[in-house]
Amino acid sequence: MTVKTIAQFLAQHQRPLHVVSPQSTVREALILMAEKNIGALSVLEGTQLVGMFSERDYARKVVLHGKTSVETKVRDIMTTDVITMAKDQSIMECMQTMTDHHIRHLPVLDASHVIGLISIGDVVKEMMSDLSEHVSFLETYIKGHQ
Repeated sequence: MTVKTIAQFLAQHQRPLHVVSPQSTVREALILMAEKNIGALSVLEGTQLVGMFSERDYARKVVLHGKTSVETKVRDIMTTDVITMAKDQSIMECMQTMTDHHIRHLPVLDASHVIGLISIGDVVKEMMSDLSEHVSFLETYIKGHQ
């Protein structure tokens, strides 16, 4: 099985990084997430990662507390203790980190700059692809040695 780095994965799956400001309203963040069909946003102040905002944050910190998405700012409910990955770490390390911390999205850093976001869906698809390649290799190997 090929162990791919996050940088290799991001290079193969080029897509824009969607971010939100901590001063944005939760409604603005939700609209962006709905438009882009994504479940989380990195929260940046300038180029500095200051938090993550996810559907889970919305459900647990706005809806359940009777707040409104129009009045609540992202900074008031974002996750500030953000777990990140470095671009040279592996997809396997992503999977382990997500499992250990019960999270679905990981910002990827190059030095201190966010260069991407990896989701649990990305990790599962990549692992399935690697497994499929491995099975194909083994089938070819077995057929060649019969």
